[in-house]
Amino acid sequence: MSKPFQFKQFTIHQDQCAMKVGTDGVLLGAWTSLDHQPETILDVGAGTGLIALQLAQRSVAETIDAIELDEAAYEQCVANFEGSPWADRLFCYHAGFDEFVDEIEDKYDLIVSNPPFYAEEMGSGDSLRDQARQNSSLPFDELLKGVSGLLSEGGLFSVIIPHKEERGFVELAAASGLYLNRITRVKGNPNVDYKRSLMEFGFSKTVIEESELTIERERHQYTEEYIKLTEAFYLKM
Repeated sequence: MSKPFQFKQFTIHQDQCAMKVGTDGVLLGAWTSLDHQPETILDVGAGTGLIALQLAQRSVAETIDAIELDEAAYEQCVANFEGSPWADRLFCYHAGFDEFVDEIEDKYDLIVSNPPFYAEEMGSGDSLRDQARQNSSLPFDELLKGVSGLLSEGGLFSVIIPHKEERGFVELAAASGLYLNRITRVKGNPNVDYKRSLMEFGFSKTVIEESELTIERERHQYTEEYIKLTEAFYLKM
């Protein structure tokens, strides 16, 4: 039984969800830029609803929609939304991304996704968790094509992916008319390689803003940058 994850302003129940609260989601929810003051936000593949809830806490956006295909995760996401202080601004659709793209006329000022991303068939023995992490359930090209159809003209798309997938993802994005604006490469500690890339795309080409983030100096000794990024959420930061 997974215990609920308590953040400063909301609680995530996750016992029905294959993908539990993890650093990737928290990072994306904290790093995503709101400088363009989005009024409408979409979280693709919401899982527990974590990222949408972080964006509800950080923004004044009127509409924060989420899509989740897995039924148990969808029900959990709805419950987490309803139990939060921002229930009136949050809504979750039980749908696959392709059908959502086909049916929705609206455009979103901000789209975020922590997509399932083990392209190589990885088996942990937990089929739901594997499915939640497998690229095959939402291939990157399908994600990007859908995003380019749903994003408003000045909108931004924010995503976290494995660092090794970065170059291919940028090329796929360009094929859908989306260009990299900002990137932060993330490593667990100073002595390891980059593990993740936080990336922001838009329809216009700009000078790419590049940075890096190290999570820990050593075990359980968080860096100043990481604390500053996540302290609005984690209880112990």
